[in-house]
Amino acid sequence: MSEKIVSTNRAAYHNYHILETYEAGVQLQGTEVKSARLGSVNLKDGYVTIDKGQLWLLSVHISPYSHGNRENHAPERNRRLLMHKREIERLRSKIQEKGLTLVPTKFYFKNGFIKCEVAVARGKKLYDKRETEARKDQEREARVAMKHRNREE
Repeated sequence: MSEKIVSTNRAAYHNYHILETYEAGVQLQGTEVKSARLGSVNLKDGYVTIDKGQLWLLSVHISPYSHGNRENHAPERNRRLLMHKREIERLRSKIQEKGLTLVPTKFYFKNGFIKCEVAVARGKKLYDKRETEARKDQEREARVAMKHRNREE
């Protein structure tokens, strides 16, 4: 099972507590696929919504294909995500809880098909973000200290 990651949404991990992740296919136009293969996908401001029983990926920027003609795609158009109806209903029931939302966390190729990892997430408060940042700093300092200690031996 070959997986080539095109883009990850690091801002989602900073702004949200990721509770669960799901895999969804993405309905794209030809030039969007070519552009994604080149890695020009930005998930930073993206989010997922459910409308009339379908999953939609909004505000995700896929740059226009450099060798495309006048039929090139619009960079921030709404794209449909492909999941089973039962899974979409499960997601709908989860996000009706207070404070939960759907965010795209990863865009990748899997066996030749483009997939999008969708996460059920809860927004972080400012103090949660500070706590996470402090923990990362401590871990980084500990790694550096261990590195120096191992060199001295």
